[in-house]
Amino acid sequence: MKKIIALVSLLVTAAACTAPTETTNRTAPANANMAAETKSAPAMTEADAIAKEKAVWDSFKNKDYDGFVNMLASEDIYVSSDGVHDKAAIDKSIRNFAPTDVTFSDWKYLAVDKDAFVITYSATVKAKMDGKDMPPETVRASSAWVNRDGKWLSIYHQDCPLKTMPAPAPPAAAKKPAPATSPAAAPAAVVTGPDAEANEKAIWEALKNKNFDGFASVLAPESIEVEPDGVFDKAGSVKMVSQFDFSKDTLSEFKTIKFDDYASLVTYLVKGPGTTPNGERHSTIWANRGGKWMALFHHGTPAIPAPPPPKAGASPVMKPAASPKAGATPATKPKTSPK
Repeated sequence: MKKIIALVSLLVTAAACTAPTETTNRTAPANANMAAETKSAPAMTEADAIAKEKAVWDSFKNKDYDGFVNMLASEDIYVSSDGVHDKAAIDKSIRNFAPTDVTFSDWKYLAVDKDAFVITYSATVKAKMDGKDMPPETVRASSAWVNRDGKWLSIYHQDCPLKTMPAPAPPAAAKKPAPATSPAAAPAAVVTGPDAEANEKAIWEALKNKNFDGFASVLAPESIEVEPDGVFDKAGSVKMVSQFDFSKDTLSEFKTIKFDDYASLVTYLVKGPGTTPNGERHSTIWANRGGKWMALFHHGTPAIPAPPPPKAGASPVMKPAASPKAGATPATKPKTSPK
């Protein structure tokens, strides 16, 4: 099943979780990797975004793999349970994958800026790999698209297996309020700027210090967090992180993808007592909102070991550990890891 998840994400790739205190921001620097002037792309709507994502899946159904690759930006990455894959690796790994039936639900659209957007949804996939049926799998998938020279292209995709959570226990009887104490000191401010990796590390320091107000202050009001057990708004993300201890978590394998001068995505690996044995892969999109850099979107995926290299004579097809690609602050970990 893990095999299909990874493959599923690869597909989506083509189509292609933060506290209130004072926050200081720096000015967005010019992007040396982009042209001084960007051609306008057709205005994006939720309906158009859904259509683009579905077009990616259609390219797989039709075995139009070249068409799929042409829908990817050169910087495109797919974050799966077994690692972070670039465009070349994605292209190589999807050639023998063919979905036979895909059912979509729970679409959510989020504008990043005029030249970028994110869309997230659930997909139940039946597919064949190397001509053989794969077990059906349901995943939560996310993709980011950007305007590149007047054309909308997928730049990021991520997915995770959908996890059904048990119904919540009935609320406990109300407790008597604690006696009044002297006012607590104001939580430390979380400083953000155009450096997405620095922002992510700062927010994790807030979480490690239980500075949940600081965490909340750098989450955009419209922020979305995607985890195996659900899709959360800002209030849901803040509530979730307050239930976990992040003090022993470690972050590594950072990679940043710049969308434009006003938005970037950072992806990384988290390991700690609350995560799965191999850790979790987290991705966050940071966006400039009126001069303040805020976490807009986050997706978390339990990690598994990367597959061993193929033996001599074996098929060269890469076996991703989750579905194809997609990317907000150290979003809250799910039950396995609250980020």
